[in-house]
Amino acid sequence: MATPKHSPELCSRFHRASELIGRRWTGAIIFVLLQSRCRFATLRDAIPDITDRMLSDRLQELEHEGIVERTVVPETPVRVEYELTKKGRALAAAVGAISEWADKWVPIDASAARPKPARKGRRA
Repeated sequence: MATPKHSPELCSRFHRASELIGRRWTGAIIFVLLQSRCRFATLRDAIPDITDRMLSDRLQELEHEGIVERTVVPETPVRVEYELTKKGRALAAAVGAISEWADKWVPIDASAARPKPARKGRRA
């Protein structure tokens, strides 16, 4: 009598986490915030080709998930900073592993290797 084979299954937690972290721009935002807290314009300038709208949407999603904290500094003018929460900083090992994998396996596109000119300030 043949033994039934076990079919592979996708862990629902892994799937939810990979869908959240794997969304376009999210990994880049987390990568930059792992280096330091940032203002919106600093994040935008650090991530090539992201639009203000997309950055704003992703930051709101990450804030809603408890990965990013938004702090309003009551100065004149008002300053808003974003930083990773404990939950967000817990992604450091995963981001580091992806970074090491990328260093080994992802070739650098010649056009991407050239620095882009600084963007003018835009409002979100």
